[in-house]
Amino acid sequence: MKKLGLLIAAGLILWMTGCRDNDYYSLNDMWIGFGILQGVESNSYQIKMDNGDVLIPVASNYRLGWEERFDNGGRVMVNYTILDENLNSAGEVESYYVKLNSIDDILMKGVMDVTPENEDSIGNDPVIVQDYWMTDSLLTFKLKYWGYKQIHFLNLVKQPGVLSEESQPIELELRHNANNDDDAIPFTAFVSFSLNELRIEGLDSVQFVVTSKDYDGKEFSEENIFNYSDLN
Repeated sequence: MKKLGLLIAAGLILWMTGCRDNDYYSLNDMWIGFGILQGVESNSYQIKMDNGDVLIPVASNYRLGWEERFDNGGRVMVNYTILDENLNSAGEVESYYVKLNSIDDILMKGVMDVTPENEDSIGNDPVIVQDYWMTDSLLTFKLKYWGYKQIHFLNLVKQPGVLSEESQPIELELRHNANNDDDAIPFTAFVSFSLNELRIEGLDSVQFVVTSKDYDGKEFSEENIFNYSDLN
């Protein structure tokens, strides 16, 4: 597993420069966002962004073969420059032709059942939730933790058992295993969790609550709704 701290340099924050202008795009403008890479198997690459935009890479700062680093359906963070728009027959923007300034793989996992067998490996070390957001079936966190040279593990866990309507709100816990690493350097990492395992037959949405603890023992707790009524 990749060291989470290497995914994103410490202290990175979401940012955007420039403004979108339907008549003009500057090569000096850049956007940063998260999305899902599609079309790897058919060599028709596009990135479905969290905000609904569709990006079609037609240029990049990389040599040929950057696509080989990623899997179809992989979670990515991209820094991109818009070159032009792809319009449909009604003159509406259908997608954007872009230059990829950078593209990074983002850890994406499912929800894990916590059991006596995996309790130790899941860990119970503190972690700081700096930001989070829902996109379709994905719950994404921006996290801060301290470490030095060990591999850290992050998981979203629940108690085992069959979920039912009475299980709501489903209790989820963000767990961190620092592997006895030294608290020497602050790292920032992004990780996305698929919530599809929380679907309950007969319902089109479920309530859930996520909790975690930071280094001061303060609890993070956030309740939300996973609505999958119009998702595949």
